Amino acid sequence: MNRIFTYPKEKFEQGILNKRMITKLISKHLMYEVPRLQKNKDYYDGAHEIMRNERKEESAPNQKTVCNHAKDIADTASGYFMGNPITYEQGKGEEETDITKLTDALEAACTDDVDQDNALLLSIYGCSYEYIYVAEGKSELTVRNLDPRNAFVVYDDTIERNELFGVYYYVKRDDINDTRQYIATICTATNIFPMILYPDKLPGKMPPDKEPSEHHLGYVPINEYKNNKFCIGDFEQQIGLIDAYNTLMADRVNDKEQFIDAILVIYGALLGDTPEEAREAYRELGEEKLLELPASGAKAEYLTRTFDETGVETLRKALKEDIYTFSHVPNLTDEKFAGNSSGVAMEYKLLGLEMLTKTKERYYRKGLRKRMQIFCHFLDLKATSIDAASVVPTFSRALPKNLLEIAQMISTLKDSVSKKTLIKLLPFVEDPDGEVEAVEKEGEESIKRQQKLFAVAANEPPDGGEDE
Repeated sequence: MNRIFTYPKEKFEQGILNKRMITKLISKHLMYEVPRLQKNKDYYDGAHEIMRNERKEESAPNQKTVCNHAKDIADTASGYFMGNPITYEQGKGEEETDITKLTDALEAACTDDVDQDNALLLSIYGCSYEYIYVAEGKSELTVRNLDPRNAFVVYDDTIERNELFGVYYYVKRDDINDTRQYIATICTATNIFPMILYPDKLPGKMPPDKEPSEHHLGYVPINEYKNNKFCIGDFEQQIGLIDAYNTLMADRVNDKEQFIDAILVIYGALLGDTPEEAREAYRELGEEKLLELPASGAKAEYLTRTFDETGVETLRKALKEDIYTFSHVPNLTDEKFAGNSSGVAMEYKLLGLEMLTKTKERYYRKGLRKRMQIFCHFLDLKATSIDAASVVPTFSRALPKNLLEIAQMISTLKDSVSKKTLIKLLPFVEDPDGEVEAVEKEGEESIKRQQKLFAVAANEPPDGGEDE
């Protein structure tokens, strides 16, 4: 569960920040948050707990298998949620406003790439952060992702949990002098404070900081997104099951290796009268792969364990099913997803993932709203007034579409629903308004061609008047 950092509202001043306070907040973030976040990142990268386990017997096989369900769950959930870019439209019932400059500014800031990265970070860490700023030498806003292990937002202690400031920090090491320092950027709603922090020294011994600068964005430019209410990653609560699955698969491999190195037991015979003769016989046996025994009841067999492959396979399938069931992310390689399924059947199979994604979408809209407010405030400085509340972001799922079913549905509803609404259902149409205009233009041109083809002219009287 994510730790919420708070500070008394009555003690906070926009233009003044206490370096000792910032140092203490960073220390708490390193102590309480970073270990959990780092563990999630390790599991996504494949550095699971089994890689650190050592067997007590040195001679026993110790194969370490990593079945990275964590990466599969995070990639599937983030791809389904943000596989398609977010689109922005004018809200219904709002005063007609041209939002082209806003969408152009978002596109210039590469927000589509940032959104996809945010979706993956949400799946891994349970939270993500972005930094909105004006790059040096440019006049447009830029958006960049921040690693959740190096960023956090501080709120006031009221029930409204208003944002006070955001913190982004990283470690700068000097291996020659064996020293380290934290370079921190603290952003309030009006100023940016660059700081150099030494966690093991008092503020009085710290080097001086640069003067704070104003950013004129109107809001805290470090934006926080949540995966859910408690900021839990998509696979975080299944780590125990993933460890059990890895252990089971490693034991199966180790058992097979022990089976290959099984001990040969000989009954009723000796391979040599002396230890030297026995060792020579062992060597010849390994080279020739041939063993001769006297006929009087002697026999040889390997000493092996009996494998319950059926029980092991049942346990493996149960663990794998539990991993995907409790994460609400389906296993797309499962037999249930084989073959062609109707749209309704596919929706039932993806019901758990859809509920998970709905929660992601609801919390992501809050972050998007703040991002659009910052962009609209910046555009307002350039004499372009756009109300961020009138812009509606639309999410679409990255799911294979049955175009035949969609075409049949459009044909059935063509007299009951507007053309624009029907065209929105087509996944390959990016601009429904432009598509409606293109269809109407083609219709008009088709009528003109038919009139020319059949020589249909205007119904006008001849030049001589009505008598003629």
